[in-house]
Amino acid sequence: MTPRSHCQALDTQDSLAPLRRQFALPEGVIYLDGNSLGARPVAALARAQAVIAEEWGNGLIRSWNSAGWADLSQRLGNRLAPLIGARDGEVVITDTTSINLFKVLSAALTVQRQRAPARKVIVSEASNFPTDLYIAEGLAELLQQGYSLRLVNSPDELPQAIDQDVAVVMLTHVNYKTGYMYDMQALTALSHECGALSLWDLAHSAGAVPIDLHQAGADYAIGCTYKYLNGGPGSQAFVWVNPALVDVVRQPLSGWFGHTRQFAMESTYAPSAGIARYLCGTQPITSLAMVECGLEVFEQTDMASLRSKSLALTDLFIALVEARCAAHELVLITPREHARRGSHVSFEHPEGYAVIQALIARGVIGDYREPRIMRFGFTPLYTSFTEVWDAVEILGEILDNRTWDQPQFKVRHSVT
Repeated sequence: MTPRSHCQALDTQDSLAPLRRQFALPEGVIYLDGNSLGARPVAALARAQAVIAEEWGNGLIRSWNSAGWADLSQRLGNRLAPLIGARDGEVVITDTTSINLFKVLSAALTVQRQRAPARKVIVSEASNFPTDLYIAEGLAELLQQGYSLRLVNSPDELPQAIDQDVAVVMLTHVNYKTGYMYDMQALTALSHECGALSLWDLAHSAGAVPIDLHQAGADYAIGCTYKYLNGGPGSQAFVWVNPALVDVVRQPLSGWFGHTRQFAMESTYAPSAGIARYLCGTQPITSLAMVECGLEVFEQTDMASLRSKSLALTDLFIALVEARCAAHELVLITPREHARRGSHVSFEHPEGYAVIQALIARGVIGDYREPRIMRFGFTPLYTSFTEVWDAVEILGEILDNRTWDQPQFKVRHSVT
């Protein structure tokens, strides 16, 4: 098994290590859940205070102009764009992932009704994040035009599932349970060959793996900012639409922020040109402003460096767990192949929930997903190699001593 001293040496050589100081991480905690909620940038506290005390407190309503609140969604979208291979004026940060999915899926189906009205199927995977499937179900029911979901149980089933009746292929780039990462370019090409549009959820990949939406030829993309992008709890999501499609149709949530002449106060809706038409209503400005703090850290590095460290961290974690915990019933469900792995690692264990609760009690924070899945996220901006070693040692102790087998660790919390 790799010695701890080797991990300490890796930390010494890590060019990204200084960025950790820009995050407010509590003492005594090894945080391996940044794939679910990112850590707080140190700058976020002062930014929130400035918005509340100065921009709201003193600027009052004038701050829509003087503090730039009115175009904050677009300005932050431009700062996020390079992380996903988008360009200026193509991304807005607004609303939630679920709401943005409703917008883009509605738009995609509208495009297909114009092009090929017989296409009525939305293809996705059964293990996609549930809200994506729920939104698709709800939209199909709302439209009452014969749309249905076709779910595959593994990536291998996708080529057969995408046929001439498919309107949209809706996939999450990195699977939230397993960490499996799709080949976006290949699957988008396959979708297009079959006449379908591609819609990508980047919630578990934006800020974690290199993405190039233009190179991939994607049609629509959404994602959130509170995971790897460290925007804060419930911070606004983002939406991107291929420029070739963005003005073809209007999205259905036609709120006044998407109007081309917002303060003309006209009685009928006229959508803005470009991605601004995907705005809807007034945003929670304090939350939105904090997103900038996370993006500022990313501007001090690049996705290639982050990806390299992410793979090194996850390789180390897998190797250490399999060495230290070999006597226990752990099953790796995350791909070993780098090209197929995101930035989190999942192991199955029959008592996965209790083991995670015991880990949290020891200061190692991961999370649990049904069924039996223990999930650990590795965020290169602030996770160290020594932390990985220490987390695995604690996991080994908990399994060796059956520490998890206590009543308090088996009580199900509302959030797992």
